[in-house]
Formats: sequence, structure tokens, C-alpha cells
Amino acid sequence: MQHNQGQPSERKLLVFNCHEAWVYQLGVLGYDLDIIVGLKGRYKKTWDRQIRPVPPNSRLITLSDALQSPTRYYCIITHNITDLLDVKHRPEPRLIVLHSTIEGRFIEEKSAIEPQRMKDMLHEYLELIGGHAVATSMYKGESWGFTDDIVTFGVAPDDYLPYSGRLDSGLRISNFISKRKRILLWDLHQKAFADIPVRLVGHNPDMPTVTAAKSWADLKEILQSHRFYIHTADPRLEAGYNMATGEAMAAGLPVLSNRHPTSPIEHGVSGFLSDDPQQLREYAKMLLHDRDLAVSMGKHAQNTVREYFSLSRFKNAFLQSIETARLKCSARKVDPCALLKDMPPLRTDFVQSW
Repeated sequence: MQHNQGQPSERKLLVFNCHEAWVYQLGVLGYDLDIIVGLKGRYKKTWDRQIRPVPPNSRLITLSDALQSPTRYYCIITHNITDLLDVKHRPEPRLIVLHSTIEGRFIEEKSAIEPQRMKDMLHEYLELIGGHAVATSMYKGESWGFTDDIVTFGVAPDDYLPYSGRLDSGLRISNFISKRKRILLWDLHQKAFADIPVRLVGHNPDMPTVTAAKSWADLKEILQSHRFYIHTADPRLEAGYNMATGEAMAAGLPVLSNRHPTSPIEHGVSGFLSDDPQQLREYAKMLLHDRDLAVSMGKHAQNTVREYFSLSRFKNAFLQSIETARLKCSARKVDPCALLKDMPPLRTDFVQSW
């Protein structure tokens, strides 16, 4: 495949779509974006506008369009090994964003290969092609063995409506709960909140009473009106927060969660932490009966977001990640196209297992 061998575009990134809320952040970087949609395994064939609008200065393209594009992209952003292999014939710098732990990914995808072997293969492959890995938290970076570049998501409290907490109800946002019950400690969630009013929001086709927000504007209204937010996760498989948790905190909701070494919640200040379902239930009742307490805790949660999850921090850090990917590409040991022409067993494992 022939590509334009001139100077790379200083203004355009090629980005695989994964979770629209995360990809939407890339709009703050100042680059134009070509976003690849229509990927296998996605529940929607195009961009899910119920989660976010399409980012400014971007266009949606297919993988075939991307592979044939004459554009020399400044960097290619991938989210899993399949993405990396899909662009193996393109010459540009590339990075992979690690959104989950390898243990959690192994369970969710029911991979046929052991996590340690997958980890070793990814390290070897990135070293050979001059690729770069970015983890969305230190917890996930440690899981994969990539801890040099950690870039957490960014959320802006000013993007959300003033908190009201007018509804005597908790809230949890999650997609595909049934296939992630172990990761989400769903047993704890159900025991703790069985008799507590809690609204579930997300794409869960096997749960008829659970629907996704109609739009980002609708999600903001949902966040504004509910009293508290819930996040539970197995510390062996997932981080103590995710982007939905960050959004809830930015919107001014206190958070109820299990105890997790990476939780951003300060117990009794911005929410409550407990591994005991009875205690979590009592904390939920406390917030349902005391809206003023929820308002106070939610303000502390917003302050945490401003300090640790600011969009400006994300922008500066991820721009540096892109430059690191470009440096590694210039020093790579082999051309990825040449590497994969005669695919040895290592690369075969890659294709067949993930």
C-alpha cells in the first residue's frame, strides 16, 4: 500500500473509536481527528451520539477509508491489540491506550491466552515497532507492566448543570452489566442497594427496564437530579473509579463505593466507602434523608475532580504522550509492515487471541 511520504499533517490524528466519552476528550488537543467507526464488536456501527456529540474538527471514517487514506497522520491512537494490528501497514507513529486491567480484560473477553503471555507479547511487539503505551491510571499501567506514561481522563465541572439532588434516588451508569458482574462486584451492589431506590443507566439489552441516556444533555439532567452515585469494582480486576464516576463527581454527586486502594473518594468527605453491604445501605439511607449532606459532600467531590481530573491536565499530558510515540517511532527497530509480512507464531497468537 502506498502512502504520501511527505511531511506528516501537524493537525490530524487517526483515532479508533472505543468509548465515545473518552474519545470526545481528544477535541481539546487542538488536532483534527479522523475517527474510525463501524468496528467489529461494537454495539453500534457508528458514533453513539447518545453518549457524546461528534467532537469538533473531526470526521467519521471506516477502517477501509483509514487504511487507504493518503493523509500522513501525526499519530495513530489505538485502544487494543486488534486496533494495533489493523493499522500494521500504515507507517505513522502509534500508541495504545490501556483502558482496563489485563485481568479484567481477560475475564470480559474470555481470551484463550494467559494474561502474562499476552502482556509479554504486547511489550515485545511495541518494542519492535516503536509503539508507545499509555495507561489511564497507574493501577491499569501496573497490571500491563507499562507505568512510564499515565494519563487520567479529564472532566470539567463547568460542563455540568448545578447539582440539585432533588430525587430521593441513587444512580449508577454502566454498560453490559451482565457480562461484567464479577468485575463490578455486582453481588455487593445488589446486597447493599436491594431496598434502596437506585436508577441504572446504560446500554444493557438484556435488562429491559434499564435504558441509556438519550443524549449528553439528558445525561447531565440525570446527574443533576439524583442524590448520590454508586461505583463498585473488584480491586483485583478494575480501578476504584471510571469515567462515569468522574462525571458524577464533576456534577456534584457524592459517591458510595467499596474500599479500593485507588478510589478518589475520601470517606466521610466526598462520599462513603465500605465493603459491608449493610453499611453501604445505611450510608445510602443517610444521604437520601439528608440532602444538605449530599450537597456538601458533592462539593468536595467536585474539588477532587478539579485537582486530579482536570481537562487541562489531560491535554498537556496526552500531547506529551503523542510526542513520546513519535520519538519511539523514529527509533523503532523494524518497520511494522516488514515485521508482519512473514508472521511468526507470536503474531499468530496476537491475531487469534485478541
